[in-house]
Amino acid sequence: MSAEPAVGPADQLPAGIGGAAKRSQVFAWGLWDWGSAAFNAVILTFVFSVYLTDAVGDDLPGSISASSWLGWSLGIAGFFIAVLAPISGQRFDATGRRKLSLAVLTGLTVLSMAGLYFVQDSYHYLWLGLVLLAVGSVIFELAGVPYNAMMRQVSTPENIGRVSGFGWAMGYFGGIVLLLLCYFGFIVGDGDTRGFLGLTTDGGLNIRLVALLAAVWFAVFAIPVFLKVPELPTPDADPGAAKAGFRDSYRVLWRDLRELWTVDRRTIYFLIASALFRDGLAGVFTFGAVLAVNVYGIAAADVLLFGVAANVIAAVGALVAGRFDDRIGPKTVITVSLASMIVVGSVLIAVSGPLMFWIFGLALCLFVGPAQSSSRTFLARITPPGREGQLFGLYATTGRAVSFLAPTLFGFFAWAFGADRAGIVGLVLVLALGLAALMAVKSPEQDVSNS
Repeated sequence: MSAEPAVGPADQLPAGIGGAAKRSQVFAWGLWDWGSAAFNAVILTFVFSVYLTDAVGDDLPGSISASSWLGWSLGIAGFFIAVLAPISGQRFDATGRRKLSLAVLTGLTVLSMAGLYFVQDSYHYLWLGLVLLAVGSVIFELAGVPYNAMMRQVSTPENIGRVSGFGWAMGYFGGIVLLLLCYFGFIVGDGDTRGFLGLTTDGGLNIRLVALLAAVWFAVFAIPVFLKVPELPTPDADPGAAKAGFRDSYRVLWRDLRELWTVDRRTIYFLIASALFRDGLAGVFTFGAVLAVNVYGIAAADVLLFGVAANVIAAVGALVAGRFDDRIGPKTVITVSLASMIVVGSVLIAVSGPLMFWIFGLALCLFVGPAQSSSRTFLARITPPGREGQLFGLYATTGRAVSFLAPTLFGFFAWAFGADRAGIVGLVLVLALGLAALMAVKSPEQDVSNS
């Protein structure tokens, strides 16, 4: 591998393949985000995981609950993601097959989602559901590596912030539309039939059909990126990386990390800082519903409405912040977003009642999208050309490495003070740690001013 600087001026970044990407390519790339919400929002978060624990495994024999088994299965999935993501991204770069890799991984994710149709409402099917959910989680996270790496193929240094913000917003809006469709079409209602489709609940059929719908949704909206976005040109350098086996891939990875550490440590520092504040961002959505009901008195039936509103606000924030990202740089956007969330979170600790949660809870969500989107563009701007997959693989790995922090601190403060409200302190602390770590990282725009 050459010893060229790991980070260069922004104007040295590739302006897409063969020049600036067309709007149709950007839109096609964003549609994958729109479709991928089917796995994140429907399967993993709001619908199928709840079905597994509350219906399929509700009569599971023994002292271990279905929720515990779900947590352990996703924990194992997280381990495999952390181990496989960096070397997978490295191989995507070395072989020049990002789009092919994305197609294969997306297809496998869709198959795992479709397989959930066979998970009937009986504890005998819990293990099938847990395996499919865990395997799907691993494959889905690995698919995000070439997808994020392709961001440079559909953007220029002048518009990468807007492109990333557009992708995040598409994910939020896609989740909203699909969740509402699932809720009113398959879930809402009482008795033996649900939704305006009048589906029976026998054997969990209505939820199993939701899994099929989610699989089709993801498959359909993923197709445009494969038709519109060109494949990565085959790289000329380091052919050995493409032929490396599993063990040798880690040797290549370690070699590249040593070079990054020697030439410009900023990338390593940013991966650490982003892992911290991204865990805090995830914690906001993870514990938002719990806090809404248990602390601020929002009716359980209204949580979905708050979730829809929260996603709309986060999407708008990501879209607007994308323009600021291109003008003033991603570090400023992330810094302002994290600082604002710390202030709003501190206010939430003191206020009470549903109205206050609607106001300050949505204010908190306003800054989640910008921080997530600009974190992605920060890494894309400082990544050496041709190594996007490898570093976005490390991005996934470092995120998994500290994913225990926000849940652990939330639980600790809630336990220490005997109140769920105190858990907010844990989330604010993680955001503050991430912000402090970020402050020591040189921003990409400083490369331009110093060049």
